[in-house]
Amino acid sequence: MNVAFIPVRGGSKSIPLKNIKPISGKPLVYWTVKAACGCKYIDKVYVATDSEKIKETVESFKIGREADLFSKVRVIGRSAESASDTASTEFAMLEFAENYKFDNIVLVQATSPLLQSVNLDQGFEAFNEEGIDSVLSVVPQKRFHWANDENGFTHPTNYDVFHRPRRQEFDGYLVENGAFYITSKADLIKSQNRVSGNIKAVEMNEDTFFEIDEPSDWVIIEALMKKNGITAPIEIPEIKMFLTDCDGCLTDGGMYYSEQGDELKKFNTRDGMGFALMRQKGIITGIVTSENVDLNRRRAEKLKLDILEVGCKDKVAAVKRICEEHGINLRNVCYVGDDINDLEVIRMVGFGCCPADAVPKVKEVAKYVSKTKGGNGVIREICNYVFG
Repeated sequence: MNVAFIPVRGGSKSIPLKNIKPISGKPLVYWTVKAACGCKYIDKVYVATDSEKIKETVESFKIGREADLFSKVRVIGRSAESASDTASTEFAMLEFAENYKFDNIVLVQATSPLLQSVNLDQGFEAFNEEGIDSVLSVVPQKRFHWANDENGFTHPTNYDVFHRPRRQEFDGYLVENGAFYITSKADLIKSQNRVSGNIKAVEMNEDTFFEIDEPSDWVIIEALMKKNGITAPIEIPEIKMFLTDCDGCLTDGGMYYSEQGDELKKFNTRDGMGFALMRQKGIITGIVTSENVDLNRRRAEKLKLDILEVGCKDKVAAVKRICEEHGINLRNVCYVGDDINDLEVIRMVGFGCCPADAVPKVKEVAKYVSKTKGGNGVIREICNYVFG
């Protein structure tokens, strides 16, 4: 049996309780636990902590939309000695080995949130090769190293200063990034070390060179996570009411006129199906718009919507009143808007959304920005996202 061991303690001095401090929208430890749970070679993920707060945080990962993903997780205690400032990680690993059954162990360090499941998959595939006893994660580097001698003079240590290689011709070297280490239980106990015997390195992305040890690392790694698309999943509350603006959401925002001067609008049939699906689920649906035109009334009637709020100058007040009338908490409302008069409602409700072509300020505060533009099936897309 392969297990992941993630030791996290509450007594970090550089960043208090850093293991549960939010980064990219989730507690730091979330990211490595998620990576370990997603590895196809890991059977169980043990998070060892001396902190009740950390325990509660990790246990919360097993609730909600991601419950299945975190089903491998088990939070266990660790002794005060193993969680002290002077105890080595090996001490914690050996303490764990004394009390739990497993064949092979991967030490995963919570300070490496850029770690991905695929990296751990690669690590176990290397570990399973013939003749390999241990595996560690590394990052390739191409830097010229210098060191001082006993006389205080500086000399290059990994290249000839008179034959400086070009970067593309320089082999460089490998640096531990501290993300993970794999070994067997037998070798861990025998060597008293996280790696031993024939060791193989698995290279990771150069961005993973950084670990979180100091506050300055936090800023760097959060930016790198964003660059690499490592973001928290969107939390969706239980939705009982679905409201939307009309122009720019149900339509493309264009104003069309016939030869006779009649105003025309283009709606999308896919949105109609989205409303029908929500109606089947018992969701209250409606339009809240500042316009007061017959076209919107006819569309709302055809869609069989529960609510049509027209000529609305204060959408915040209107949505609050609608919720009170139907006995629904604002947290249980999904609202779709595209312009600045929708901004405060999007902030206020539990799940504020907008089309892909909404104004920038609205896109900044929306919890979900659709891939489609207004009038092109935005409501259907959001309906599929929220209700599956």
